[in-house]
Amino acid sequence: MRSKKKLLVIDADVARAAGGEEATAIVSINCTHFLQTFQKNTTHHIVMTTKLSKEWEKHQSNYTTAWLANMIATKRFHLIKISDNQLLYNKIFVLSNPESEINEMLKDIHLLETALITDKTIISLDETVRKLFAEASNHVGEIRSIIWVNPVKIESEQPIDWLKNGAPPESQRQLSEYQKE
Repeated sequence: MRSKKKLLVIDADVARAAGGEEATAIVSINCTHFLQTFQKNTTHHIVMTTKLSKEWEKHQSNYTTAWLANMIATKRFHLIKISDNQLLYNKIFVLSNPESEINEMLKDIHLLETALITDKTIISLDETVRKLFAEASNHVGEIRSIIWVNPVKIESEQPIDWLKNGAPPESQRQLSEYQKE
Protein backbone atom coordinates (compact mmCIF):
# COMPACT_ATOMS: atom_id res chain seq x y z
CA MET A 1 0.00 0.00 0.00
CA ARG A 2 1.45 3.35 -1.02
CA SER A 3 0.74 6.31 1.19
CA LYS A 4 1.42 9.99 1.49
CA LYS A 5 5.12 10.57 1.87
CA LYS A 6 6.61 11.33 5.25
CA LEU A 7 10.06 12.67 6.03
CA LEU A 8 11.54 10.22 8.53
CA VAL A 9 14.75 10.47 10.53
CA ILE A 10 16.53 7.09 10.54
CA ASP A 11 19.32 6.78 13.08
CA ALA A 12 22.72 5.40 12.06
CA ASP A 13 22.27 2.43 14.39
CA VAL A 14 19.68 1.08 11.93
CA ALA A 15 22.17 1.56 9.08
CA ARG A 16 24.81 -0.32 11.04
CA ALA A 17 22.48 -3.20 11.92
CA ALA A 18 20.85 -3.85 8.52
CA GLY A 19 22.82 -6.58 6.80
CA GLY A 20 20.78 -7.34 3.71
CA GLU A 21 19.54 -10.70 2.44
CA GLU A 22 22.49 -12.58 3.96
CA ALA A 23 21.71 -11.38 7.48
CA THR A 24 21.34 -14.08 10.12
CA ALA A 25 21.07 -12.09 13.36
CA ILE A 26 17.48 -11.17 14.24
CA VAL A 27 18.28 -7.46 14.73
CA SER A 28 19.93 -7.35 11.32
CA ILE A 29 17.06 -9.22 9.68
CA ASN A 30 14.47 -6.88 11.22
CA CYS A 31 16.36 -3.71 10.25
CA THR A 32 16.85 -5.03 6.72
CA HIS A 33 13.14 -5.87 6.42
CA PHE A 34 12.21 -2.41 7.69
CA LEU A 35 14.46 -0.65 5.15
CA GLN A 36 13.27 -2.93 2.33
CA THR A 37 9.65 -2.12 3.21
CA PHE A 38 10.51 1.59 3.40
CA GLN A 39 12.06 1.44 -0.08
CA LYS A 40 9.60 -0.84 -1.88
CA ASN A 41 6.24 -0.38 -0.16
CA THR A 42 6.07 3.29 0.78
CA THR A 43 6.65 6.74 -0.66
CA HIS A 44 8.40 7.97 2.48
CA HIS A 45 11.66 9.88 2.31
CA ILE A 46 14.70 9.82 4.58
CA VAL A 47 15.94 13.09 5.97
CA MET A 48 19.38 13.73 7.42
CA THR A 49 21.54 16.51 8.70
CA THR A 50 25.26 16.69 8.02
CA LYS A 51 25.95 15.16 11.44
CA LEU A 52 23.60 12.23 10.86
CA SER A 53 24.95 11.73 7.35
CA LYS A 54 28.48 11.46 8.75
CA GLU A 55 27.28 8.92 11.30
CA TRP A 56 25.71 6.88 8.51
CA GLU A 57 28.93 7.04 6.46
CA LYS A 58 30.90 5.78 9.44
CA HIS A 59 28.53 2.98 10.42
CA GLN A 60 26.58 1.82 7.37
CA SER A 61 26.78 -1.74 6.11
CA ASN A 62 27.24 -2.69 2.46
CA TYR A 63 23.50 -3.21 2.27
CA THR A 64 22.66 0.25 3.64
CA THR A 65 25.24 1.87 1.38
CA ALA A 66 23.33 0.50 -1.62
CA TRP A 67 19.96 1.29 0.02
CA LEU A 68 20.94 4.92 0.63
CA ALA A 69 22.29 5.23 -2.93
CA ASN A 70 18.86 4.13 -4.15
CA MET A 71 17.14 6.68 -1.92
CA ILE A 72 19.37 9.40 -3.37
CA ALA A 73 18.87 8.21 -6.97
CA THR A 74 15.09 8.16 -6.60
CA LYS A 75 15.07 11.59 -4.93
CA ARG A 76 13.81 10.19 -1.63
CA PHE A 77 16.76 11.54 0.34
CA HIS A 78 16.93 15.04 1.80
CA LEU A 79 20.01 16.53 3.38
CA ILE A 80 18.87 19.52 5.38
CA LYS A 81 20.75 22.22 7.20
CA ILE A 82 19.67 22.97 10.71
CA SER A 83 20.94 25.33 13.31
CA ASP A 84 21.55 24.11 16.82
CA ASN A 85 18.36 24.50 18.79
CA GLN A 86 19.95 26.27 21.77
CA LEU A 87 16.65 26.48 23.64
CA LEU A 88 16.23 22.70 23.35
CA TYR A 89 19.85 22.16 24.44
CA ASN A 90 19.30 24.39 27.47
CA LYS A 91 16.09 22.60 28.46
CA ILE A 92 17.81 19.20 28.26
CA PHE A 93 20.95 20.45 29.99
CA VAL A 94 19.12 21.79 33.05
CA LEU A 95 17.26 18.56 33.77
CA SER A 96 18.14 17.06 37.13
CA ASN A 97 19.38 13.84 35.54
CA PRO A 98 22.89 12.54 36.23
CA GLU A 99 25.53 14.10 33.99
CA SER A 100 26.03 10.81 32.12
CA GLU A 101 22.34 10.79 31.11
CA ILE A 102 22.45 14.44 30.04
CA ASN A 103 25.52 13.69 27.90
CA GLU A 104 23.76 10.67 26.37
CA MET A 105 20.81 12.86 25.39
CA LEU A 106 22.99 15.66 24.05
CA LYS A 107 24.86 13.14 21.87
CA ASP A 108 21.61 12.32 20.06
CA ILE A 109 19.78 15.63 20.35
CA HIS A 110 20.33 16.15 16.60
CA LEU A 111 17.73 13.41 16.02
CA LEU A 112 15.16 15.46 17.94
CA GLU A 113 16.19 18.69 16.21
CA THR A 114 15.74 17.08 12.79
CA ALA A 115 12.45 15.45 13.71
CA LEU A 116 11.07 18.72 15.05
CA ILE A 117 11.49 20.49 11.70
CA THR A 118 10.23 17.59 9.56
CA ASP A 119 7.48 15.06 10.29
CA LYS A 120 8.37 14.48 13.97
CA THR A 121 9.34 10.83 13.50
CA ILE A 122 12.51 8.99 14.51
CA ILE A 123 13.45 5.41 13.67
CA SER A 124 16.11 4.12 16.06
CA LEU A 125 17.25 1.03 17.95
CA ASP A 126 18.53 3.06 20.92
CA GLU A 127 16.17 2.24 23.77
CA THR A 128 18.40 3.89 26.36
CA VAL A 129 18.21 7.35 24.84
CA ARG A 130 14.57 6.82 23.90
CA LYS A 131 13.75 6.26 27.57
CA LEU A 132 15.78 9.32 28.58
CA PHE A 133 14.04 11.51 26.00
CA ALA A 134 10.67 10.11 27.09
CA GLU A 135 11.42 11.10 30.68
CA ALA A 136 12.66 14.50 29.51
CA SER A 137 9.43 15.03 27.57
CA ASN A 138 7.70 15.56 30.93
CA HIS A 139 9.65 18.85 31.18
CA VAL A 140 10.43 19.65 27.54
CA GLY A 141 7.06 20.17 25.87
CA GLU A 142 8.19 20.41 22.27
CA ILE A 143 9.47 16.82 22.21
CA ARG A 144 6.35 15.19 23.71
CA SER A 145 4.70 14.50 20.36
CA ILE A 146 7.77 13.11 18.61
CA ILE A 147 7.09 9.61 17.30
CA TRP A 148 9.82 7.06 18.02
CA VAL A 149 9.75 3.62 16.41
CA ASN A 150 12.18 0.77 16.96
CA PRO A 151 12.29 -1.51 13.88
CA VAL A 152 13.25 -4.57 15.92
CA LYS A 153 10.30 -4.40 18.32
CA ILE A 154 8.19 -6.54 16.03
CA GLU A 155 5.65 -7.76 18.58
CA SER A 156 5.09 -4.65 20.66
CA GLU A 157 5.41 -1.94 17.99
CA GLN A 158 4.62 -3.69 14.69
CA PRO A 159 6.94 -1.35 12.77
CA ILE A 160 6.35 -2.90 9.33
CA ASP A 161 2.56 -2.58 9.51
CA TRP A 162 2.93 0.95 10.88
CA LEU A 163 5.25 1.88 8.02
CA LYS A 164 2.98 0.35 5.35
CA ASN A 165 0.00 2.16 6.85
CA GLY A 166 1.60 5.55 6.25
CA ALA A 167 3.65 5.95 9.45
CA PRO A 168 0.79 7.69 11.24
CA PRO A 169 1.55 9.80 14.32
CA GLU A 170 -0.22 7.45 16.72
CA SER A 171 -0.32 8.76 20.27
CA GLN A 172 1.04 5.54 21.80
CA ARG A 173 4.25 6.02 19.78
CA GLN A 174 4.92 9.50 21.16
CA LEU A 175 7.81 10.04 23.53
CA SER A 176 5.36 11.33 26.12
CA GLU A 177 3.60 7.95 26.13
CA TYR A 178 6.66 5.70 26.13
CA GLN A 179 6.58 3.10 28.92
CA LYS A 180 3.54 4.56 30.62
CA GLU A 181 1.46 2.01 32.43
